[in-house]
Amino acid sequence: ISPANLEAKLKLVPLVGQACAIGDGKPYMSALLVLDPDQARAFAEREGLADSSLAAVAAHPAAAALVEHGVAEAMEEFNNAERVKRWVILGVDWLPDSEELTPTSKLKRRNIATKYAAEIASMYD
Repeated sequence: ISPANLEAKLKLVPLVGQACAIGDGKPYMSALLVLDPDQARAFAEREGLADSSLAAVAAHPAAAALVEHGVAEAMEEFNNAERVKRWVILGVDWLPDSEELTPTSKLKRRNIATKYAAEIASMYD
């Protein structure tokens, strides 16, 4: 299963800016999702949220529902074994040339796996 294909589809979901598919050695595919800061701010304004931070939007039930619907649609073209079954919305931003992304915005998978080990484990509990 190519994580790049899943990630490309997941990044088309409203609110999602970055996605990291997880599945190597796991029973099913999962993903870490990072909100797009501009989309998150617009969402917060539409919903009338006082706090428009990524963490607040990521924790908001309406944002989770919007992402859930988008993920379900994005996964329709994949077969059951390839589909992302669980995901976590992170309330942080992944910037180029950071712990999570290279200067050209490619995922640093090992760093992500280490930094977000608890979140990844929660998807398989």
